[in-house]
Amino acid sequence: MGLSLVEKIIRDHLVYGDPKKSGTEIGIKIDHTLTQDATGTMACLQFEALGIPRVKTEFAINYVDHNTMQMGFENADDHFYLQTVASKYGIYFSKAGNGICHQIHLERFAVPGKTLLGSDSHTPTCGGMGMLAIGAGGLDVAIAMGGGPFYFPAPKIVKIELTGKLKPWSSAKDIILTVLKLLTTKGNVGIIAEYGGDGVKTLSVTERATITNMGAELGVTTSIFPSDERTYEYMKAQGREKNWIPLEADPDAQYERIIKIDLNEIEPMVAKPHSPDNVVKISEVEGIKVDQVAIGSCTNSSLHDMSMVAKILEGKTLHPEVSLVIAPGSKQVFKMLADNGMLAVMISAGARIAESACGFCIGLGHSPRTNAVSLRTNNRNFYGRAGSNFANVYLVSPAVAAIAAITGVITDPRKYGDPPQINLPGNFIIDDSMILPPSNNPDSVTVVRGPNIGQPAKNTPVPDQIHGKIIIKVGDKITTDHICPAGAKLKYRSNIPKYAEFVFEPVDPDFPARAARERDNGNQGFILAGESYGQGSSREHAAICPMYLGIRAVIAKSIERIHSANLINFGIIPLIFEKPEDYDTINQDDELEISGVNNALLNNRPLKIINKTNGSQFQATYNLTERQKNILLAGGLLNYTCRQA
Repeated sequence: MGLSLVEKIIRDHLVYGDPKKSGTEIGIKIDHTLTQDATGTMACLQFEALGIPRVKTEFAINYVDHNTMQMGFENADDHFYLQTVASKYGIYFSKAGNGICHQIHLERFAVPGKTLLGSDSHTPTCGGMGMLAIGAGGLDVAIAMGGGPFYFPAPKIVKIELTGKLKPWSSAKDIILTVLKLLTTKGNVGIIAEYGGDGVKTLSVTERATITNMGAELGVTTSIFPSDERTYEYMKAQGREKNWIPLEADPDAQYERIIKIDLNEIEPMVAKPHSPDNVVKISEVEGIKVDQVAIGSCTNSSLHDMSMVAKILEGKTLHPEVSLVIAPGSKQVFKMLADNGMLAVMISAGARIAESACGFCIGLGHSPRTNAVSLRTNNRNFYGRAGSNFANVYLVSPAVAAIAAITGVITDPRKYGDPPQINLPGNFIIDDSMILPPSNNPDSVTVVRGPNIGQPAKNTPVPDQIHGKIIIKVGDKITTDHICPAGAKLKYRSNIPKYAEFVFEPVDPDFPARAARERDNGNQGFILAGESYGQGSSREHAAICPMYLGIRAVIAKSIERIHSANLINFGIIPLIFEKPEDYDTINQDDELEISGVNNALLNNRPLKIINKTNGSQFQATYNLTERQKNILLAGGLLNYTCRQA
C-alpha cells in the first residue's frame, strides 16, 4: 500500500508513536519554528524558563507583524524584547514593516517536506508549498525550539481531489469557501486535509497558500498540497530553487475519505457574518450596499492578489460612500507594487495604503462604522473581530472586494466583463535586510525586558477534589477572540494579570471580577460551553488568563484542537459531556464538585460531577494521552518539562 503525502513527511520525522493508529498520540521532529509578536513574547519567556542556551531546530524566527502600530510603550518594549532574545538564543528576527509572518515564510523560508510549528493558527499557509505546517500554542512551540517533539493525535487524512480548472473570476478564495460550506468550522478535529488531483497543477503556490491558510477555519490540524513544477517555479522566482524537492502521494495511497471538487463548477462565493462557514454564492447577496472594503491579510496579500486589485482599480475611483484600505502582505510585495506602478494606481483610485501587517484582520485599526457592511479578504469574520461589535463583515476574494469598492455594492464579478490578465515576473525582488540573524556572540547580548513583561504563568497540580462554581455559561462557536480579545488589548499579552481583566469581555465583561472573587475565596472555577469551544486563533492566553483567574476545568460539548492542547498545557482539564443534553440542566453560578480526580484520570474513567445546587449529577469524559494526564497532574507543560529535564 502506498503512502499519502502527509504519511511520507510524518514517517521521515516520527520520533514517537504509531501514525497508523488514528487518534493515538504521535510525536514528530520539528524543523522550523515560527512565532509572532502577539504570541511570541510569551513563547520566548517560556523558552527562557526551560534554561536551554540555544534553539535546537534547523531554523527559528520571530516575526513582528501584529501590533506594529505600537500604541503605547508596551508594544515597542515587547518588540525589542523579541529582538534581543532572538539575538541571544539563535533565532532570526523579522522587523516590523517587513510583513506578515505567513507571507514572508512562504516567500523566503518554506521548504517542501519539512515540518513547521508556529504559534499562530494560520501557520498551515506554508502547506501550500508542501510543508507540514501546524499551528500550536506558544508553549508547544517553545518546547520544539528546545528540541522537543511536537505531540498530536495521529491524524485522519482526508483527500480533497481537485479536477478541472477555475473559470474566469473564480478564485482560490472561492475554493476554500466552498470547502468551508461543505465541512463547516466544527467537527474536523484530528483531520489533515491533503489536496490532490489534476486540478492542483492549475493553481499557483500563492493560490494554494490561500486555501491552506483558511484550512485553519475548518478546525483541521493542517492542510497540504504536493510539491510539483508550480512549486519549483515559485521557489525559483524567489531564488531558492536549490531547496526544492518533488513530493506527492503515491497513486495507491489510502485515505479516510475522498472529497471531489470540480473547479469548473466553483462560483464566486462569500462568507456572511459572523462565521467563515456561513457561505453562499455571491449571487445570493448581490446588491447589498458596501461601506468599507479591506484587502490584504495573510490570506490574500500576494503579488498576484494585489496585481488583480490594481488592474481592477486602474483608471477608476472609489464609490464616494466606500472606504478602501489595502495592506500588501510583505515588503517584497510592497516594493514590487511600487516599482511597477501598481501602488500609484491604488493611491490614485482613492485607496488608503496600510503597513504590511495583520492590522485590520485582528481589529488593530480600520474598524468600520456602526452597522457598516465591510467586505474583507481576510480569513475570519467572527463577531467583534473587526474591532467593533456592530460591524457586518463579509469574506470575499480580492477581485470581488475591488469591484465592490468601485460599485458601492456587492457585485457578481462575472457581470463586470472579462477579468484582467496577470503576468507575474520570473524573478522577485529579494531584500532580506529587515530579517536580522542571531548574534555569533550570544554571551555579549543582554535580553531587555520592559515593565509590561512578566514571567510565564504556572499552575499547581490538579487536585484530587475540585470544588467551585460555573463562572460562565456560553453557547456554541466561542472563539479565542471571545475569550481573550485581540485588537489593542493584545499589548498586554506579556502581562497576564492585566490581560486577564478582559477575559470574555465581548460576552460578559463581569466574568473576570466574578472569577477572581471565587479564586480569592479559595474556590476554583468552571467554564461551561457548547459545541466547538475555543475555535480560531492559537492564542494560548485564552487558557493562561482563565487559569490565572482560577479556572480549573472547561466542560463543553466539544473543544477545538489547539485550544484543548493549550488548556492541558496550563493545567486546565478539558472535559466533554458524556451526554450533551446535560448542558441544558446546568446554569451559571451552579456549584459543582468532582471527587477522585487523580485516580479517575490515571485509570481512564469518566469523571462524575455533582451539581450541589440542584442535587443532580452527570458524567464527563476526556480524550487524554498518558503524557497529557501527567502534564495535568504536574500542573502544566512547563512544570512537566522542567521535571523531565
